[in-house]
Amino acid sequence: MARPRTSARTVDHPDIADVLLQQFLEALVDPVRRTVVSQLARAGKEISCGTFDVSVSLSTLTHHFNVLREAGVIRQYYVGTTKMNALRTEEMEKRFPGLFSALLAAAQDADSAVQQRVEGRRVAGRVG
Repeated sequence: MARPRTSARTVDHPDIADVLLQQFLEALVDPVRRTVVSQLARAGKEISCGTFDVSVSLSTLTHHFNVLREAGVIRQYYVGTTKMNALRTEEMEKRFPGLFSALLAAAQDADSAVQQRVEGRRVAGRVG
């Protein structure tokens, strides 16, 4: 029989002052991690780990969450047994002024462009 947990589950996060620009940029170079960040930005609120729309296994997604957390991009915390994810937007903006918002805007522009191409193909397929 398992021993009852005596303390709340916690997740370690780096002090934002210790995050290097190289680490931050490397965390966001991966398309899966950019998708996670984009989905968090669009939601405008915390999202649980199991609700992201990505095409990787849960164990691979866990790896991507760890990279984002260790680079200071996201904050994770537990609500009961559910691990929640939140962007550290304000902290990142203070650490690297303008960079995070520019990356988010670029990602949203790219997402919009892809969506428009997909919609255009659907319309063209129906017409022809």
